[in-house]
Amino acid sequence: MKRSEINRLIREGEAFVRAHGFLLPPFAFWTPQQWASLGLAGRELTAHGLGWDLTDFGLGDYEHFGLLLFTLRNGSLDEARSGVGRTYAEKVLLVGKDQVTKFHFHHRKTEDIINRGGGTLELMLHNATLDDRLADTPVTVQVDALERTLPPGGLLRLAPGESVTLRPGQYHQFTARGAPVLAGEVSSVNDDHSDNVFLEPLGRFPRIEEDEAPERLLVGDYARLGAAWPG
Repeated sequence: MKRSEINRLIREGEAFVRAHGFLLPPFAFWTPQQWASLGLAGRELTAHGLGWDLTDFGLGDYEHFGLLLFTLRNGSLDEARSGVGRTYAEKVLLVGKDQVTKFHFHHRKTEDIINRGGGTLELMLHNATLDDRLADTPVTVQVDALERTLPPGGLLRLAPGESVTLRPGQYHQFTARGAPVLAGEVSSVNDDHSDNVFLEPLGRFPRIEEDEAPERLLVGDYARLGAAWPG
């Protein structure tokens, strides 16, 4: 993806979040220069992957297959293992109309996916087999704490305000119907480097063509941009 496209998508994303009455923390609007001025003081943010994130799954077709998100808070794997400290994470997900986030599941993470406003959030659900394929078994989830069982590959549609709890081993693919959706994710500790299992071989972080300077940093930029952003 071109950096100019990423800059535009984040500008539009900031406006979209604001239009839904959701307020992002100050570091959502920092420039690269502001990040650099923090030095080691920014380690807590960079080490836990807080900030803007974007993926096109390596397919080069972001409009149809992609996701823009912002991680507000996240603990560490050590805290998750000990059960003490920040054992949780929170994100906002900006899901474009008919834009697909491809089938994936997590080995460790339990997550609530929340429709915070916009259109209908449509999820297709499967259980995972032991060899990480799609199981031909019913899928049981909780929708706002009420149990729902769907056939394999069943569609779950969440209206604004509704949420679903997804547990480890539950494949999910989702899109926004009718209008873009501002979605929320509240979960156990998030680890995008080792706890995402995609049904297809996909890339999690985009390859970026630096055709202009970044206006906002992505979490994937922190390590690439050197010692000023320790991760």
